Amino acid sequence: MFATLRARRFGDARADSYRIVIQWMCKLGRVRYAHMVFDEMLKRGLWLAIDNQTVGALVYGLVARNRVREAYRVVEMVEVPEIGLYHGLMKGLLRLKRAGEATEVFREMVRRGVEPIMHTYVMLLQGHLGRRGRKGKDGMVNFESVFVGGLVKQGRMVEVSKFVERVMWGGVEVPRFDYNKFLYWFSNEEGVEMFESVGRRMKEVGMVDLGDVFLRYGEKMATRDRRRRLRIEK
Repeated sequence: MFATLRARRFGDARADSYRIVIQWMCKLGRVRYAHMVFDEMLKRGLWLAIDNQTVGALVYGLVARNRVREAYRVVEMVEVPEIGLYHGLMKGLLRLKRAGEATEVFREMVRRGVEPIMHTYVMLLQGHLGRRGRKGKDGMVNFESVFVGGLVKQGRMVEVSKFVERVMWGGVEVPRFDYNKFLYWFSNEEGVEMFESVGRRMKEVGMVDLGDVFLRYGEKMATRDRRRRLRIEK
């Protein structure tokens, strides 16, 4: 239908039609066609009508197919990038197992004043540690000591039982670890101290990228707690 509209009434093809087609084509994996439609939008002078969500979908599609340079060129065209664009880029890099590069995008996002959300941290943790957790190099800061140990402290023995079995006997199939719930359970003063101490330790043993993610989340929680205390004092 969109192709017919372009062929018969080119001038009537609106920006929202282009956005829908680009996102739809990216979901279908037809990234080359989505990129062609994107280029057509630019030629028609519809750049200002392109939203970050649409560009994020295109960027993710390009990166997921290892067309990383093209994706970065698209990102550089956006004057005021928003979180949807950064998420698309990070998600694609994580799919390519380039967690370090995704973390650098995270740092750039923070430098440019775009505030990460819970989903941002969950993506990065999954990228670095895996959906089911991976054994770390350091005995003090690894998946078992930080995440499994954290659940034990919270008394979440049902959630943690399979992970404990894997530590003790190995070869045990474990469910996906729910990083989202873990971050929620430790979004308090205890969590602030834990994330900051673990983040520093990770950087000391060479896990700089993951350490920065932990430290940033601890900083976010500390800032939130300070704001909450100020509201109470007022």
